[in-house]
Amino acid sequence: MRYLVGTFLDRLRRPLTGLLVLLLACAPLVACSSGSDDNPLGIGTFDPEAMASAKAAESAAAAEASASASASAEAAGVVTVESLSTDRYVVTSIPEDLDELQTEVLKDFVHYDQVTWNVWFTRTGIEDAQPLMTADEYQAFTDYFEKNAAGRTDGTVRVAVTSVHLTAPDAVPPRAMVEVCADQTDLVKYDADGNDVSNPETLQVRREIRVTMVYEGGTWKEASEESLSTNECTV
Repeated sequence: MRYLVGTFLDRLRRPLTGLLVLLLACAPLVACSSGSDDNPLGIGTFDPEAMASAKAAESAAAAEASASASASAEAAGVVTVESLSTDRYVVTSIPEDLDELQTEVLKDFVHYDQVTWNVWFTRTGIEDAQPLMTADEYQAFTDYFEKNAAGRTDGTVRVAVTSVHLTAPDAVPPRAMVEVCADQTDLVKYDADGNDVSNPETLQVRREIRVTMVYEGGTWKEASEESLSTNECTV
């Protein structure tokens, strides 16, 4: 008799367990519905369109949260590769654990580099570079620009900042050094007639560069640039 009772309970338990699993699976989904005359037990039906809508809403919420976190970090003075980048000047990496002074050097260097690259992209706005460079460097830049002002440059330059450090913080003026790898392989140079005059040996390369910055007039300015290698660094 105990065997028969146990068998009967097992048979009863199986459909109840299956029904419970189905109900639990339906519970968290907005795609489940009930109340139909054809569904007397009120068991929800699966709606793939509603599930897709729910997933899209979750993705949008996650993207909004990420953007909000990035904006909050920037407002707090924290720089990221996203906050330093533009459409044509993409920062791919920066050193970790920079202190406040190193961060200021980094930001001023990137601003200088973006402005001078924009001069070559558009062949305009050279005056915007003047407050970002020492007087001697700006004069040299102006002289070179006047000889190469015709045409334009298209594409995107990608920059990995590999190091930022103070070389003479107590000097007058204080000095710092920034090392980067600039990937110029996407760039195309055109002359005034629109002809492609790109030199793959000098333009479309990866350049490892060391830039010296000096602190003048409340900002870090570019004072010199040294090329360390060609097509050896990675971005």
